[in-house]
Amino acid sequence: MIRVLVVDDDPMVRRLLRTILRPDDVEVVAEAADGDEAVTAVHAHHPDVVLMDLRMPRVDGIRATAALAALPDPPGVVAMTSFDTESAILDAVHAGAAGFLAKDSSPEDIVAAVRAVAAGDGWLSARAARTVMTQVSADPAASGRRDAREKVRTLTERELEIAHAVAEGLSNAEIARRVFVSEATVKTHLARAMDKVGVGSRVQLAVLVDRAGVG
Repeated sequence: MIRVLVVDDDPMVRRLLRTILRPDDVEVVAEAADGDEAVTAVHAHHPDVVLMDLRMPRVDGIRATAALAALPDPPGVVAMTSFDTESAILDAVHAGAAGFLAKDSSPEDIVAAVRAVAAGDGWLSARAARTVMTQVSADPAASGRRDAREKVRTLTERELEIAHAVAEGLSNAEIARRVFVSEATVKTHLARAMDKVGVGSRVQLAVLVDRAGVG
């Protein structure tokens, strides 16, 4: 059973997500109305996945995501956004979000994202990938391209290929079909690549590779 915490300041959104997250393998174990409550709820209920709204009063989703990422055994965080605050999406990447969903995502995509993040695969739709990579290109921190390139040089050709595929928004299954390996092998390559460059999520790996500008 995948345990989920829903974090949103709108009670109607929380109610809708509860309704959607009702397959046999998913259980909403708690709700929170802001980032501060989210951290408390994670300690109390130990969810596997947190659906995190980025725009909330008091403690927003970005600060809450960073706080959760610092825990010894953090849950996977799926950031939920309207995609009208693109700079916040990049901030959420740096904070450690493992996936991104538009607030108007289909029920099927929401469930799929929860399952993917719970399995350690992450979730980055093609739309989210375009938004994140566009922000990387415009980010003033792109001046760190040299550092990014030094880190990326430690990757093997296959690890780099898989990282680029993540940046396109491909799932592990789609990457496996593209490069003719098993999903387990894709996961292994991603884990090794993230360890080499010192990032905590596949999304951060994709951002680093894109910033490096290495083909």
